[in-house]
This record gives sequence, C-alpha cells and structure tokens, in this order.
Amino acid sequence: MDIKDTLARCEAAAAPVDDPVSIPIELQKNFGTFPRQYFTLRKLTRRLLGEVTLDPDTAHPNLVLSEDRKSVRFVEVGLRDVPDSPRRFTIYPCVLAAQGFTSGKHYWEVEVGDKTHWALGVCKDSVSRKGELTPLPEAGYWRVRLWNGDKYAATTTPFTPLTLRVKPKRVGVFLDYEAGKVAFYNVTDRSHIYTFTATFTEKVWPLFYPGIRAGRKNAAPLVIRSPTDWE
Repeated sequence: MDIKDTLARCEAAAAPVDDPVSIPIELQKNFGTFPRQYFTLRKLTRRLLGEVTLDPDTAHPNLVLSEDRKSVRFVEVGLRDVPDSPRRFTIYPCVLAAQGFTSGKHYWEVEVGDKTHWALGVCKDSVSRKGELTPLPEAGYWRVRLWNGDKYAATTTPFTPLTLRVKPKRVGVFLDYEAGKVAFYNVTDRSHIYTFTATFTEKVWPLFYPGIRAGRKNAAPLVIRSPTDWE
C-alpha cells in the first residue's frame, strides 16, 4: 500500500464518529518523515488532544506556575510557603499535569525554546515523591531530557544518548496507554526523537522538569502550547 492509499484511509477515518479515532502507533512514529502535503495525518493527531494543565499540588516548592497553569519555571528560593501533601514532590523539582490517564491515546506539546536543561515525559502514580529518587523506567518514569545545553538522552538504564539534527524549540509527547508507548517528537523539524515501550498497570501523569536556573541561561519556563498547525 502506498502513501496515498494510507492517506485516503486516514481521511476516511476522520469522518465524525462516536468513538475516538484509532491511529496506528506506526503512523505516529513516522509522521515526521512524511512530505508536507500529507500532514492531514497531523490533523488526525489533533483529535487525540485534551486539555493539559499543571497541578500546583504536585509542584516542587522551587517551581512557580503561571496563573493559567500552562507554564512552569524554577526559582532559586521558593516564593511561597506551599502546604505539604502526599502528592507534592519535595526532592525532584518537577510538576505533574492535573490530568492523568488510565487508557487511550493522548498528545501534548511543550515549548522548550532555548533552555539548556529540561526533561519531559510521564510517570506512574505510585512513584516516590518525597525522598531521593532515580527517575528511570524501572522506578516508573519515562523521560527524555536535555542538560548542559546540547546533551540529549532517553533516561533508560543506562541512558540512551540521542543525536538530534536540529535543536528542538518545541517537543511533542504521544502516549498510547494500551500499546505501552511513550513517543517523543521534535516539532521544530518534524522528526521522531525516541519511543519507550512499557506495560502500564496504573494511572500515568505527564511530567515537566524545567531544570535549574543555571544563572540566567535556563531561566525561561516550560510552556504547554496548543499543537502546531502545519498548514
């Protein structure tokens, strides 16, 4: 089957239906390699979208969220006395989304801009939030990270170094709960970054780590953005 046939089938699937469209993970994984005229596939991805906002009750005390709960930045000294709760991270300076998932396919995009440190991904509900932790898949974390401005890795055991042709200004994260896939995309050049394969048995949450300030080099926030319109 050629690409035109694939596109025709996907466009047919886009007709209004009661149930969510099922988009094969293979198409998701490879959409970045398609010619521009086939970005109708991207429109189908948009149907997987739901509102993603940040949960202040999970935010580390050194993290500050915007009023609309769409962005997060690190500050050297906590600006507010936040109440402790079992849901709040106290060692790892990250924040979770207010929306967790126990089924389905979901997609969100995060503006990383020119930041020098960040990590994005998902974690399972039962991860340790209070003590020292190792944010690796065996502990319930599936992340891609940047540090020192130019070092990218999937946080497997050991880390899987990643070579990106173009520095991403925006990163897309695609979760397929039933398939056990967490895929990352460089939205800037429409390329696939990395895909984790796992077996999810509990709720998973989008995770955002804006990195330490590192002077002013990494002071900018991570920002959840509406998905890119390719046309």
